[in-house]
Amino acid sequence: MTIYRLFDEPVFPDPEEADADGLLAVGGDLSPQRLLTAYANGIFPWYGDDSPILWWSTNPRLVVFPEEFHLPRSLRRVLNKGTFSFTLDTRFSSVIRQCACCSRPEQDGSWIVDDMVEAYVMLHELGYAHSVEAWQGDDLVGGLYGVSLGSVFFGESMFYHVPDASKAAFAVLVDQLRRWNFNLIDCQQTTDHLLRFGAREVQRYQFLQMIREGMEKPTREGRWRFDKQG
Repeated sequence: MTIYRLFDEPVFPDPEEADADGLLAVGGDLSPQRLLTAYANGIFPWYGDDSPILWWSTNPRLVVFPEEFHLPRSLRRVLNKGTFSFTLDTRFSSVIRQCACCSRPEQDGSWIVDDMVEAYVMLHELGYAHSVEAWQGDDLVGGLYGVSLGSVFFGESMFYHVPDASKAAFAVLVDQLRRWNFNLIDCQQTTDHLLRFGAREVQRYQFLQMIREGMEKPTREGRWRFDKQG
């Protein structure tokens, strides 16, 4: 299986040519144009401090269809109690840096390296990357971030300092994306945590078709806000 080396032009090989683990290409940069091209083609960067930039298109792909999202009763009770308040796009830099610092039992170190933080902060400033913040009073206790193109939200990472904070942030995001008629949430990697929310695996060719359809819709650019309810 060929692993492609990227150069200056922000172009990618066919994602279907990725190897068995999903690795497609090496190199290139994290410019906004290249990142947006990658996401629009079902490709994402994932690498460590001592590695060149690695680009992936995994198979199968874990996704959430907003209309199929399952809200566990325990989390519904948390939301109904008003344990947390939520905002959109008010602390993007803090959220991504907290995600980078968050220890994960299944990982040795973080894949959110400094260059990646800078690249996604720039995408946020351009109106394509977004964050959800969960608060208790004035304390930021959880959140998540991702990239939005067309009618697809590409989830990247989440963190929490208080139990259920990131789960609750994800739940309120899915509800808002449903209101905005988003068709798909890309979860990239399969985890038991996401499967409990109703996520399911699809084959790469199905995922890529969904992405192509999603890219036909207009992108909701700029700073996001929750719709007023009630």
